[in-house]
Amino acid sequence: MKPYLKRAWAEVSLSGLRRNVEVIRSLNSEKTEIMAVVKADAYGHGEEKIVRCLAEECGIKYFAVSNLDEAVAVRKSAPEAEILILGYTPPEYAHEIAAYNIIQGVVSTEYALELVKNTKDTIRCHIKIDTGMGRIGLKHDTPEECAGEIEEMMKIDKLSVEGIYTHFAVADSDDPDNIAYTDRQEKFITDTYDVLAGRGIKLRHLHFMNSAATCYRNNPRSTLSRAGIILYGLHPDVSLEIPAGLEPIMELKAVISHVKTVKPGDCISYGRTFVADREMRIATVTIGYADGYSRLLSSKGEILVHGKRCRIVGRVCMDQLMMDVSDVPEAKSGDIVTLIGIDGGDRITADDLAQIYGTIGYEVVCGISKRVPRICID
Repeated sequence: MKPYLKRAWAEVSLSGLRRNVEVIRSLNSEKTEIMAVVKADAYGHGEEKIVRCLAEECGIKYFAVSNLDEAVAVRKSAPEAEILILGYTPPEYAHEIAAYNIIQGVVSTEYALELVKNTKDTIRCHIKIDTGMGRIGLKHDTPEECAGEIEEMMKIDKLSVEGIYTHFAVADSDDPDNIAYTDRQEKFITDTYDVLAGRGIKLRHLHFMNSAATCYRNNPRSTLSRAGIILYGLHPDVSLEIPAGLEPIMELKAVISHVKTVKPGDCISYGRTFVADREMRIATVTIGYADGYSRLLSSKGEILVHGKRCRIVGRVCMDQLMMDVSDVPEAKSGDIVTLIGIDGGDRITADDLAQIYGTIGYEVVCGISKRVPRICID
């Protein structure tokens, strides 16, 4: 263990990543390739090494990001990759899009015209269709109308339309109404593609499967499955099981810096929100909300110490927190503790933490701050 790690760090398993890729491949048809979604620093896992592993060891060709900065970073790690920007790029950066051979998501005719106006080069694009997410994309009442706008967009000089895509809003739900809603979303985009094909326009890509759809409603018509959260082994929705073999690849660890005995009536941390009702052994841990370990876990979260669960007591501080180790007499300064991950026969996941303070696992892993080193193992 390097000395600089002896505070708080995240361990990312590349062998776990490789296994998750194989599970996802087994879900897809031979006609569907994985598009690895690596936005937000690979969902907080560390984009550079994740991308290199996916491109060089897993044979992943397609990547998706949210913005131009992320796209350029992926290009440096994966020179031959096909990279799609799912979100907005200011039109004045159109030259950079072309220079780095990036595929831009295009959300309207007006946006397409602004892009090509700002460069002499050809802009590669996939056209986004809003089939019910209500966020970005072409919005029409019928597939025929939508196909009509796309057909006109394909006439724009210096715009190379290579595919169409949409995003599902509730593919991670087993509620019958939500299933029907997703059915309608899927039908709209596939019908739009079929209308275009009937007019002699055969696009290379039609994609609509996100992580949830990849798990629960895999469709070989989607040429790409945009694997995001499942790539990292977390649930699109904790109420639904994910396919066997998908496992979290990140563990979050820290160190006990101090252990003390407190008496009944002693207060712990800011606000005096925790008062000892008995003699207790309290350990201070070198992690806090500035590291991305939420203050909402104050007096609620649990941490694994020598394979046992220990409850946080008092408020989580910016750089430290305290926990009750009264039942772990062997706990001492310098011991490594596990905040996310496995210790002994027990496990705490990002999804578990998310349940405590009312969010999703995505936010937990994305929220681990930059000052926490990501250490890739195996």
